[in-house]
Amino acid sequence: MNEKNLISISELAKFTRVTRAILLHYDKADVMKPAHLNGNSYRYYSFEQIGWVNFIRTMQIIGVPLKDIICMTKNRTPKMILKTFSEKINNLNKTIADYIEARTLLLTLQKTIENSIGVDEDKIEFIYEKATPIFIGPQNDYSDGKSDWDALLDFYNYFAENGADVNMNYSAWGMFSEERIKKGDWKYPDRYYLNSPDGESKKPAAWYVVGYGRGYYGQTDDIYKRMIAYMDENALEICGPTYETYPLNEISIENPENYLIRISITARKK
Repeated sequence: MNEKNLISISELAKFTRVTRAILLHYDKADVMKPAHLNGNSYRYYSFEQIGWVNFIRTMQIIGVPLKDIICMTKNRTPKMILKTFSEKINNLNKTIADYIEARTLLLTLQKTIENSIGVDEDKIEFIYEKATPIFIGPQNDYSDGKSDWDALLDFYNYFAENGADVNMNYSAWGMFSEERIKKGDWKYPDRYYLNSPDGESKKPAAWYVVGYGRGYYGQTDDIYKRMIAYMDENALEICGPTYETYPLNEISIENPENYLIRISITARKK
């Protein structure tokens, strides 16, 4: 064979922008052998093999194993390639969706933690808050001696059965009705909700009395008492739901007794 009509392995690597090591690997794995070996065992390739490298690299980029590429180099057809592409596109779309979902979760948790570091935990204030999306669970059932943990289990079961697309890695927090807080009954939430940016419901834009404290889930009695006293002193009254959040929880705090609790009571001037 006339070596003038061939290109060296270095030239092929340059033209196809792959390394010599990759081309040597293709040779060893029987994916693409050189078109010619001279007496000194120098490898030479045909110009047609530039296209072969393009095919092999395309298949590798989309995740086709070398053993399958070997078969495809010998008997590939447009229909076979289209089928492979369709399968890989579906896989990529799922992977992309998973990454987007993970990124959204991380950004939400990051913002929650950042906004909670350094807050004045002794301060109670009356502030306006924008609407935020949430997923709201069903009314909690405390009949027959059921506890808040039983209700939380019902909450997770509810979304397992009715919300296949709901990411349950977002924090589950408690909601209380206006009537419950007015009566001083804040032991067990009326409902649980997920603090998710994909939520189909809203924590409404409104004025809230906001207070903080430290403790494990449900250890809120002292915070509520301080907040109710603040409302009495400032001529404020409850006019809607209350939302309990734990912005610094097991994700970022080791000791459960040191979780940061944030309570928002919908309120207005009397």
